[in-house]
Amino acid sequence: MTDEYKTITKTVGEGYYTEKRSKFLAFAHHVTNVDEVKEVVAEYRKKYYDARHVCYAYMLGAERTEFRANDDGEPSSTAGKPILGQINSNELTDILIVVVRYYGGVNLGTSGLIVAYREAAADAIAHATIEQRQVEEEVVYDFPYVMMNQVMKVVKDMNPRIIAQMYDNTCQIRLGIRKSLAEQLRSRLEKLSF
Repeated sequence: MTDEYKTITKTVGEGYYTEKRSKFLAFAHHVTNVDEVKEVVAEYRKKYYDARHVCYAYMLGAERTEFRANDDGEPSSTAGKPILGQINSNELTDILIVVVRYYGGVNLGTSGLIVAYREAAADAIAHATIEQRQVEEEVVYDFPYVMMNQVMKVVKDMNPRIIAQMYDNTCQIRLGIRKSLAEQLRSRLEKLSF
């Protein structure tokens, strides 16, 4: 398993596509769970209440195993699947793309719809900022105060992210580190002695 994945930043990427007077407004959001997805989709349904369709697709998790595509009344697999296809071809995760369609009075046919939703989603991704992230694992270590310098030397050497620290008679430090380095960090901390 790799410990890196690609996602987009919190800035919403906006895309647009038009075909035979139908307008397709696309929005790419960074999301981390299904509740966020539901909230964002509900906001678009409310904001664009006069639109014919609000279709979307999302992908969650570093393993890219949790995903869904929704056609919202468009013919089966003509909206959600092409949107999801763009997410997959860009190898993105923790992303939701919503495409709002205003019907222009002319039917586009299934192939026309697939192209329209795909292009709108691609435009939204093109206007989003893609970033590489690392899968982190949390390492918690308890130690007596006299070992502080030794622990901090390991932290300085391996450069994990310090999530929390507690200093008392017994100290505790919570560290976030790239998954592939977690075992090495645990091992180095456990080898320390006072």
